[in-house]
Amino acid sequence: MKVLFATTNPAKIGKYKKELEEKGIELITINDLDFKLDIDENGKDAIENAYIKAKAYYDKTKIPTIGMDNCLFIEGLPAEKQPGTYVRRVNGKELTDDEMIEYYSNLVGEYGGKLTAKWVFGMVIVNNNIPETCSWTKEKFYLVDKPCEKRIPGYPLDSISIIPEYNKYFLELTEEEKKQYKKKDSKDSTLEFIIKSIKM
Repeated sequence: MKVLFATTNPAKIGKYKKELEEKGIELITINDLDFKLDIDENGKDAIENAYIKAKAYYDKTKIPTIGMDNCLFIEGLPAEKQPGTYVRRVNGKELTDDEMIEYYSNLVGEYGGKLTAKWVFGMVIVNNNIPETCSWTKEKFYLVDKPCEKRIPGYPLDSISIIPEYNKYFLELTEEEKKQYKKKDSKDSTLEFIIKSIKM
């Protein structure tokens, strides 16, 4: 079965592609289409933006479509500086990965060099025009003003994220530490949500 993931983010794609293929679900992305829609992601939260993307691409392709978005909230920042749904868009500009690392490390530096942060994720699947929604959080980690050297394309802020339990950058955790940390992650439940929603 073919499913469209309405993203070009390689990190998001890589997180789910292999496991879904093992379940008989072929995951394609916007990069596999011969067009790209110009979508105004003007939702008030991650779920609304995910729905806007999923519905637009489902209407165009009639392929079951996954939309995903995430919001970032940083303790200690005033409301006007909270990224919220505009994590990658700053002052109307879409930032590259490197620009995001530079912008957020400088921002955190203005407020002492280390701030507690939280991600709020939203996923919507549109299949036969019926939306299914899922939301989860990843919280209690730090953003710092000094990036580590490692990078994951599509997830630039992992390079300035410190995991308190280990006092290490996320990208510098050992395989065992990552395994323990990811036990708190929602990947397995999100995969179940995708599979259930697609096969309804």
